[in-house]
Amino acid sequence: MRKIVNSTFMTLDGDITNMADWHRDYFGDEARKAADDQLFGSDAVIMGRTTYDGMFPSWSARAGSSEYADRWNTLPKYVVSSTLTDPEWTNTTVISENVVDEIRKLKDQPGQDIVQFGFGPVTRLMLDNDLLDVIHIWLHPVLSGKAAANELLHRDGLQHRLELIGTELQATGMFILSYRPLPSS
Repeated sequence: MRKIVNSTFMTLDGDITNMADWHRDYFGDEARKAADDQLFGSDAVIMGRTTYDGMFPSWSARAGSSEYADRWNTLPKYVVSSTLTDPEWTNTTVISENVVDEIRKLKDQPGQDIVQFGFGPVTRLMLDNDLLDVIHIWLHPVLSGKAAANELLHRDGLQHRLELIGTELQATGMFILSYRPLPSS
């Protein structure tokens, strides 16, 4: 059985969406290696429509520019969406019905980890159904000061307890905090 690993970049005040304002200053050589290890340790990606819309133009335009970009473009991508019908990004499958069952089937297949980026409705659905195995929070030492309520990690929903399973302090001051979601009760 494969693991589903969530990876989310966040500021100290919980901003997960305004990365252009704060992310690059803290993404050094150690973070690049961690990102490489994560992507190359996975053989599929799960994402929601908003993440797809942000990732597709960026990574598809970089095809051929690096091994990392080529990995993004060749990995099987599974997009949970009721509105995306004809994805343009290579190797993309849309999951629009029986989402929990379809993700469970992906997880039950042999292979490497499945990585999932961002922390929105798809993440919460997987947490609610005990499908998420690891959460990596890449905690940036900055207060964004501009995130709206819907741009924060915490949103209304079920409570989920997490067990800390690892910490990695980067030279830039960024921490990668690794958690295992505990089974919902």
